[in-house]
Amino acid sequence: MSGNPSQLKVNLPMPVVLITGGTGTIGKALSSALLKKNYEVIILTRDPVVRQAIPGLSYSFWDPGKQKIDPDAFSKADHIIHLAGAGVADKRWSPKRKAEIHDSRVKGGELLVRSLKELPHKISSLVSSSAIGWYGADPSIPNPHPFIETDPYSPGFLGETCRDWEGSISSAADLTRIAIIRIGIVLSNEGGALKEFKKPLRFKIAAVLGNGKQIISWIHVDDLVRLFIQAMEDPQWKGIYNGVAPMPVSNRQLTLSLAKAKGGFYVPAPVPAFVLKIVMGEMSVEVLKSATVSSLKTEDQGFQFRFRTIDDAMEDLMKHDHHAIHS
Repeated sequence: MSGNPSQLKVNLPMPVVLITGGTGTIGKALSSALLKKNYEVIILTRDPVVRQAIPGLSYSFWDPGKQKIDPDAFSKADHIIHLAGAGVADKRWSPKRKAEIHDSRVKGGELLVRSLKELPHKISSLVSSSAIGWYGADPSIPNPHPFIETDPYSPGFLGETCRDWEGSISSAADLTRIAIIRIGIVLSNEGGALKEFKKPLRFKIAAVLGNGKQIISWIHVDDLVRLFIQAMEDPQWKGIYNGVAPMPVSNRQLTLSLAKAKGGFYVPAPVPAFVLKIVMGEMSVEVLKSATVSSLKTEDQGFQFRFRTIDDAMEDLMKHDHHAIHS
């Protein structure tokens, strides 16, 4: 009968993707994209109990601090995407918060690698996030030599955190295929940096941070999600790639592009560096840092960005921003 092949297809078990950090901005967008592609998604969380029921999506227990993970979930998985980590910009960097930012990344990586060694599994890829915090500040603006994946890590809190984070994952390279994505500033309506950039616009002010010349290496959340999926699906992806769009922009350009996409009239207003230092403490160093990061290796690997320019990205985000329609 002609109907049989398609019926057989429906009954084939779909590949299972295990996601850490699945409840964050990137994790939610990624889960939703994977479900649309008919993957089954298991999100690892410390609190798997009360969760919304979505077909194809389930939650299982892990606790990186205690190095515990649900072995059943692990044995079902075909791929792991590792996004877990306390938000870098969520709170001021007290010593306690810095330890949390570091350990939440490194202990998660260590637990996954230990599980790959000790638990039965059929995992064919582990794609982990890292961050462009690996790189230091541009030696000059403009920087004639954008940072590339082989550049050394920058001494300092974020550079060393990224070094330990990537190190915790790289040690599994002989156990499964590993790809690491160093993520830039993610632009999304659901959270992260864009939410902060949008706040002053309510008062018709386009806030330019410091002198506004610092370069921001950004990526649209939809491109980042597609990048993770391509790195997971394509066995050619191994090693480290920058998750940044091809055309980084200055803080001033980003702010004005956002204001333009929102429509209306905005006054560009500089927020002096000393004010940021008072409000944000040590974290202000990152906000004021200029980092021009190259996307060439990622593009050479065959990834095609849908949002190459900041204007395209902002236009798309404002078009889909349900929160901002009446703000």
